[in-house]
Amino acid sequence: MAEENEEIESEDVDGDGEDGAEGKKKPGIMKLALFIGLPVLILLLGGTAAFLLLSGGGDGEHAVADAGEHGEADASGHGGGQGNGGHDEEVYIASFPDITVSIVDARGGNAILTLSLSFETPEEDLGHVLLESDGETLTLEGRRLVDQYMGFLRELRPEDLAGSAGMQRIRMELLRRAQLVLGEERVNSVLITNLLIV
Repeated sequence: MAEENEEIESEDVDGDGEDGAEGKKKPGIMKLALFIGLPVLILLLGGTAAFLLLSGGGDGEHAVADAGEHGEADASGHGGGQGNGGHDEEVYIASFPDITVSIVDARGGNAILTLSLSFETPEEDLGHVLLESDGETLTLEGRRLVDQYMGFLRELRPEDLAGSAGMQRIRMELLRRAQLVLGEERVNSVLITNLLIV
């Protein structure tokens, strides 16, 4: 019986050796598919996406702009476009009184933020809507706007104001709040004329 067990063990060892040799000699089909097929598929998808993006995908009638829209030169040789980005409306600047608020600095101490703003508006009299006739006292809408700004500005940190991206984010938040109080059609943009942190 011992001899039969030795024969069975020797057959198992020989069988494992043959399977192991075959596995090492021949790479699996899955590996070939991953290392060759996947990059080819990625290149095909990328090429298709590039073609679709660059071809425009539109009809021929929209591909060429009418000459009357833009591109015509006037008598002076310059384009016939109008100022203000092609808008027919006039733009006015309405000043707003300085806003001073206490903010928390990086060390946990207090800092003072002073902000001077102006509003770009299509209305000539927006300044009178925000300020009384004496030019210093805020109207009801002016007080509402200051209330909106104070809640936002008190949560700021000096590092929020760092860099051009920080300033743009602050400007957009101030514009959003001004449009909430005054109406979207009344304020085109907020201009920060002075910013001081002490």
